[in-house]
Amino acid sequence: MNGSEHNPDGPESEVRQHSIDTIAAIATPPGQGGIGVIRISGPDAATITQQLCGRLPQPRLASLSSFLDGEGEPIDSGLVLYFPAPASFTGEDVVELQGHGGPVILGLLLQQVITLGARQARPGEFSERAFLNNKLDLSQAEAIADLISSGTDTAARAAQRSLAGVFSRQVNALQEKMTGIRVFVEAAIDFPEEEIDFLADSDVLERLHSAREEVSHLLQEAQQGQLLRDGVVIAILGRPNAGKSSLLNALSGVDSAIVTDIPGTTRDVLREWINLDGIPVHVADTAGIRATDDPIEAEGVRRAHKARSTADLVLLVMDPGDELLPQQELLREVEGVSPVIVVQNKCDFYPSPASLLAVDRPTGVAASRQHPTREVQVSALTGQGLDRLKTEIKAVLGATDQPTGSFSARQRHVDALRRAGRHLELGERRLREDHAPELLAEELRLAQQQLGEITGQTLADDLLGDIFSSFCIGK
Repeated sequence: MNGSEHNPDGPESEVRQHSIDTIAAIATPPGQGGIGVIRISGPDAATITQQLCGRLPQPRLASLSSFLDGEGEPIDSGLVLYFPAPASFTGEDVVELQGHGGPVILGLLLQQVITLGARQARPGEFSERAFLNNKLDLSQAEAIADLISSGTDTAARAAQRSLAGVFSRQVNALQEKMTGIRVFVEAAIDFPEEEIDFLADSDVLERLHSAREEVSHLLQEAQQGQLLRDGVVIAILGRPNAGKSSLLNALSGVDSAIVTDIPGTTRDVLREWINLDGIPVHVADTAGIRATDDPIEAEGVRRAHKARSTADLVLLVMDPGDELLPQQELLREVEGVSPVIVVQNKCDFYPSPASLLAVDRPTGVAASRQHPTREVQVSALTGQGLDRLKTEIKAVLGATDQPTGSFSARQRHVDALRRAGRHLELGERRLREDHAPELLAEELRLAQQQLGEITGQTLADDLLGDIFSSFCIGK
């Protein structure tokens, strides 16, 4: 989308021009379609359009035009939109050519634009220029990619809120609060004759404590946003015929896994995508874990263990009619690697199964985990207990019951907020224990630097390249 909607200061705000070349790319997905869009941005965008179309349309007015090759012959025809700098998406002159959506015709048109003086844009380069030209901050730019790749409607709404600046405004408000504290602290350092007693000044400590609480709250929201953006991987493990494939089918609502009474039916990892109340969840159904001489089944067991090692959560399915000891041994093996929910299946046949959690596990394994092992009774056949299982899954993953107000976030945002919180905690300790306002000032500066990484104020240029390289070409 073009225009200046995401610039809080409007089109008249200062724009830093960081590039001198003109870029172009196909902005619509590969393949055939009714419409294909080519985007051009840079100082030569208007000149290229005049040569391509024979004229330059009025700003922000869609105009029908032919797109001509070097011999003056039409390549295609369609709409032309011209957005002069600085009131455009990138802050530069931007032109969009909307023609027919065939890959051949779009390729010919893009090649002519490049012949006239543009170059092929790198992935994410349009968004990168928008960031560099102050049209949006880094978290907003990242939200564009998140919006495009959203796996659920909830994730899409969260990305839209980040794009609108919901996350950025909270980060900036925290920055301002810390600046206020730093002004007071550094003034006292510069003018020691005023003899300001920081420990006696409850206002400083209260403001510092309030900043810590706000960082902690924003961290929780960012973790929820990351969950909506990235989703989670769940591995379903258990012994043969415990009902793993039936559970996958029940959770996904699709009969994607073959279910039989023959042990060892599943030989490979079967993956299915489900929407768990707005959270994208990738579920992996694995081969039944047991000792076997069958090389194919043994490979399936090996892949099951591999899926377990990369999962965010393990659903350990138990058949109450099976031997208890092997299942208890499997729990010992799984527990401590990933969060675990023991799923007591077939509760329609076994309403009071023996608990796997009654077994003694290695000292400190379960207790040391952030999430203790849980146990849920379900029937994958009838659906009984599935709602309770979904509730337990969300609880283990840290999902809130009200994700509608969330914004999208990434792991780097979460990490930056954690580091900022640690600097504030350390600064408060330096003040209370060491009576060292200069150390508090330094920790406040470092905390602000971490927050600046979220919006891009203090991020290194090489990291910017890594971030934008993951974007789509043409965005």
